Amino acid sequence: MAPPAPPPSRVFAELDLAPSPASEARVEPAALPGREVHVSGSAELSARPDRARVSLRLGSRKEAAVAARSSVSRRLQYIAHTARLHGIPEENMTVTEDFSRVENTYQMEAEVCIIFSDFGKMQNVCNLLIEKLGTSVTINPPHFYHTPEAIDTLRRQVCVTAVGNTRRKAQEVCQLFGQALGKPLLIKEEETKEWGGHIDSHLSHSADSQTLQERIQNATAYASCRVFAAFEIKGKENRRSKLP
Repeated sequence: MAPPAPPPSRVFAELDLAPSPASEARVEPAALPGREVHVSGSAELSARPDRARVSLRLGSRKEAAVAARSSVSRRLQYIAHTARLHGIPEENMTVTEDFSRVENTYQMEAEVCIIFSDFGKMQNVCNLLIEKLGTSVTINPPHFYHTPEAIDTLRRQVCVTAVGNTRRKAQEVCQLFGQALGKPLLIKEEETKEWGGHIDSHLSHSADSQTLQERIQNATAYASCRVFAAFEIKGKENRRSKLP
């Protein structure tokens, strides 16, 4: 069986050195038509999640309805008070309550969802609630995700970085041949890819045994971009110092 053919080589730069009608004695030639450098370049960037959603559950089961409601209400008030003290806006907190009768008792259950943009503040709030409320509240592991604005920023940054890398590569190619790089004539996005990350606040199915840093790493978003560019070639670089 014949060995597989080697993959085709990828051209990352091409100098179009069309002959110039200008005189060879001309000093510091201006940009000449038909003289271009074609270059492809790429970039890959990542962005850590910028939001975390924490869900807290609490409940009470009493023979009297008022007692069940009061027990849960006091803890809800303390959770809201703690969040406000740490600068969490009201719109970032959602409370859902469910009241039901179970056999001869009344059951009150509640869920509090808090959105954090400061992960250090999130840890402080969760630690304080565990310390003060103990087992009367269940705090689920945080779910990390990206806002649409964060993903848009990542897309812009990776494209701008790819263009910058492509221009630097064109400069290096021109310097190698003793040429000076001119203005861009064409910049075209050839391919973009995105992977990883979460773009919503729905809870994921990650294992509860994961550490906080592991959860952040698993929610990190990645993006890559490859561009093609054509630049004008000004002419040979003048490396000599001009005489006074």
